[in-house]
Amino acid sequence: MAGTEYELNPVTHITAGAIGPAGKRVFYLQARQSSELVTLIVEKAQVQALAVGLEQYLQELGQRLPDLPPASPDFHESEMALAQPLDPAFRVGQLGLGYDEASDRLVLVAREVQPEGADPEEASVARFWCTRSQLLAMCRWGIEIATRGRPICGNCGEPIDPEGHFCPKRNGHKH
Repeated sequence: MAGTEYELNPVTHITAGAIGPAGKRVFYLQARQSSELVTLIVEKAQVQALAVGLEQYLQELGQRLPDLPPASPDFHESEMALAQPLDPAFRVGQLGLGYDEASDRLVLVAREVQPEGADPEEASVARFWCTRSQLLAMCRWGIEIATRGRPICGNCGEPIDPEGHFCPKRNGHKH
């Protein structure tokens, strides 16, 4: 049985967000096309990797197509909130980017995480067609959300939980 396919072309809005206390947050990717809303669960690391990958992708695109106007990373925080209800379609296992030169739109392709040995054709997939500026703003916002988590230990680089932190570089002493 094939998974569900979501095709939002073009999206009218795309955002990322996180719900929950620091250290236990669940990250979401959400896109809308008029009344259709698709919400996906993602890992914080996927949001961060997408942001880095998009920056590189846009740089390469600018070199290949020098007449392309630059994308704007600007966003208004009030417009980036996740829409309710949060009813995730699936958990993302893989994200990919593509570009359609004729429409000057990027496509963000999200594939559902699959259990070991499962047929990849059975995975659900979502394709969000965005302007370069929409996706760049979403990625910048995603990085902002990701950095609002737990503080990072200056000794070992691991996150510090509100109830304390076992730092291997401090000989077992808590901060």
